[in-house]
Amino acid sequence: MTYNEIRQIFLKYFESKGHKIVPSASLIPNDPTVLFTVAGMVPWKGILQGTEPAFATRVADVQKCIRAGGKHNDLEDVGFDGRHHTFFEMLGNWSFGDYFKEGAIEMSWELLTKVLGLDPNRIVVTTHYSDEEAIKIWKKVAGKDAILLGDKDNWWSAGDTGPCGPCTEMHYDMGEDVPGGLPGTPDEDGGRFVEIWNDVFMQYDRDANGNLTPLPKQNVDTGAGLERWAAVLQNKLDNYDTDLFMNLKAAVSDVTGVAQTSENTASFKIITDHLRSVGFAIADGVIPSNSDRGYVIRRILRRAMRHGQILGHRGALLSKLYPALVTEMGDAYPELKREEGRVVEIIQNEENAFADMLQNGMKLLESELPKLNNKILPGDVAFKLFDTYGFPLDLTQMILRDKNIDVDVAGFEKAMAEQKERSRANTKGTRIFWESQTELSDTDDVAKYAPVDMQSTVLSILRNGEFVKSADAGDEVEIALDKTNFYGTQGGQTGDSGELKDGDTTVMTVTEAGRVDNIVIHKGTLNAPIAVGDVVSPVINANVRQQTARAHTATHLLQAALRAVLNEDVQQRGSKVSPDSVRFDFSFGRAMTAEEKQAVEDLINKWIAADMTVMHEEMSMDDAVKRGAMALFGEKYGDTVKVITAGDVSCELCGGTHIHHTGEILKARINKEKSISSGIRRITMSVGTLAE
Repeated sequence: MTYNEIRQIFLKYFESKGHKIVPSASLIPNDPTVLFTVAGMVPWKGILQGTEPAFATRVADVQKCIRAGGKHNDLEDVGFDGRHHTFFEMLGNWSFGDYFKEGAIEMSWELLTKVLGLDPNRIVVTTHYSDEEAIKIWKKVAGKDAILLGDKDNWWSAGDTGPCGPCTEMHYDMGEDVPGGLPGTPDEDGGRFVEIWNDVFMQYDRDANGNLTPLPKQNVDTGAGLERWAAVLQNKLDNYDTDLFMNLKAAVSDVTGVAQTSENTASFKIITDHLRSVGFAIADGVIPSNSDRGYVIRRILRRAMRHGQILGHRGALLSKLYPALVTEMGDAYPELKREEGRVVEIIQNEENAFADMLQNGMKLLESELPKLNNKILPGDVAFKLFDTYGFPLDLTQMILRDKNIDVDVAGFEKAMAEQKERSRANTKGTRIFWESQTELSDTDDVAKYAPVDMQSTVLSILRNGEFVKSADAGDEVEIALDKTNFYGTQGGQTGDSGELKDGDTTVMTVTEAGRVDNIVIHKGTLNAPIAVGDVVSPVINANVRQQTARAHTATHLLQAALRAVLNEDVQQRGSKVSPDSVRFDFSFGRAMTAEEKQAVEDLINKWIAADMTVMHEEMSMDDAVKRGAMALFGEKYGDTVKVITAGDVSCELCGGTHIHHTGEILKARINKEKSISSGIRRITMSVGTLAE
């Protein structure tokens, strides 16, 4: 059976059992805790944990997954065995409060043995030693005595607390001539018994003391790796010898002009695996970059390019192989064909940049090699390769590994730390001074969203890099108050301007309110003397605040319009919201056309004219995720978050200031769109009266 046949058989079987068949979710999860969709359960996390309602009680899918970053990372193992992949497909059937252990086990067994025709005598099962119910069901359904294992092998949990439960696994015996032992034995990793299915029974809620309480609604979460199924059903010990990979490896031979041999097999495996990760990720909207998931994809792409060079190939590689990926998997995943032009263009740009980087960096590396007398590249040289030529440390290590040369990793990390310290010391502003004020209490700025009249006490004054007890008229200072209604620069939004007053007297003209951790800093020039302990009234510039709020809400509409016109997976990569303009950075692999820019601008102004309500709500992070609020990956959010919703077009986690109806924005005008780095574009936009 081919991959395409196995997918269809799996889905049709569960459709016949009353399951709703759904397409794979994106590789970009709506979950800031993971870089990629790393397992079939990620899209259903809210339903499985009870934080959102189920749209159906029975569901089946084939989920595309990537494990190549963060704590879920198989990248270094790919190519050196037959079972590791950075990209893989997870077959899953899900019961949300419907069937439980008996139904799951019966269907698993029927599909494996009756539909797929696997020999029942070659399947061994494992269960948790405490799960007497599952043990009895296996005896009844299959006449099997399950191997009883502990928490490490047969217990699933969402974390230290929360939903958890036992699981049961099915393993296939690849034959007596394959080394390895039964699950739970010391040589279980030998390869003879391959795990082909896992049924997880979400049965309990575990509290902080370890107590287990039965869940009111019990779910089944299953997972089966398609690559392993294909190997078993095609009688292959190596996943890369199955039909899909054999066809992709043939394409590698066609592009490189090199045949696969026992000496270069690892490179063939790495290139075909990495083709899938890069192709699928970019099709889903990931843009290679120097941070987060973009960095992971760039690293994978460059690793594939390097192995192409090991094969003797020069020039474009994955961009030439992408059509073969579409041929093999485009029917199952139509986004591959739909996004082909964009994906190939982005890959080509990355390949060209990598070729230039490699050529320049290799000159430095080759000039350093004759100087080595201990087969170790100094850390400062490795750092220079990284800092000047863009060589990631692992790329340098991979190049030198072939020459039996190590890298002084500790020295590299030391040079990296020193550069960060220099950068920190050179950062504009006075953050380092305020961070030294460890006794200074946090600013109470709860009034920043709805400014009210207040009186505040001066807690600290910074003048010319020195903290002073008092300052005079004409001095440029930074002042911390015990409480304020100023919004301090945060989350890409510039801070408020205004005044500190004593009655009718303006004591200080505040040009901008900054922020250092939880302290709001009022920056500006004194019009009158001031001292620590004085009481002043902070008064914001209401016109500037209103214009900034317009700009920030318009930024949310801009992101929604970009996703509607260009690609639903366009992701924010940075922003600056100020009263006179908006700067918005986003992931996209090419310049926008004039028609696309006009379409985005027209859509924003359509939403402005509709005068949609803009809701400002505080809620738990779980409720925000349930609402579908967009979050920035890598941003740290507390248990309670602020959600800004503009009509039915935008819903984002955001701590900035906003207007209450889109009509208050008046108008928006896109000024410029340009590239700022590979795969990252920047739009500048004017709003309000400035857009006239």
